[in-house]
Amino acid sequence: MLTQAGLFLLDALIGFFTVVLLLRFYMQAFRVSFRNQVGAFVVQLTNGLVMPLRKVLPGLFGLDLASLLLAYLSQVVLLFAVFALRGGLDAVTGNVLGLLFWGALLATLRISIYLLIGALFLQAILSWVSPYSPLATPLAQLTRPFTDPIRRIVPPIAAIDLSPLIAILLAQALLFFL
Repeated sequence: MLTQAGLFLLDALIGFFTVVLLLRFYMQAFRVSFRNQVGAFVVQLTNGLVMPLRKVLPGLFGLDLASLLLAYLSQVVLLFAVFALRGGLDAVTGNVLGLLFWGALLATLRISIYLLIGALFLQAILSWVSPYSPLATPLAQLTRPFTDPIRRIVPPIAAIDLSPLIAILLAQALLFFL
């Protein structure tokens, strides 16, 4: 029971940290302004680890590889800790390590998709409740690469934009394959 509680806390902490690192990566990749509450929070929380790693691993084509690598490595650490706490250290082989690294990659992709779904859902809610919220613009910038292609195919119907709903359904369908 103590092991389960420890795993729960470790999963929550590393999961939160992974989400924040991925949010930093995607905000920079999609040119979302960091001059808002969420951006300032993300930068202040992750600068301590990201900035030293950037000296060794610079960005590529405007992508923050340091944030992405840290998000992936945090999932590797989580999967290794789960494996170790469940008594699997005595069976560590090259195949097991390969599966851990592959599982961490899939977990990082899964968290990225959940982050997109959350951003789309929050954007849809804010567009109905408070369209001029300080978070509306960063959310729109973050989700625009996914909703704009859908808007070209399915235009708004009676001033209701269905593109976030369709993007959420497509993202959930993608989760089935991960």
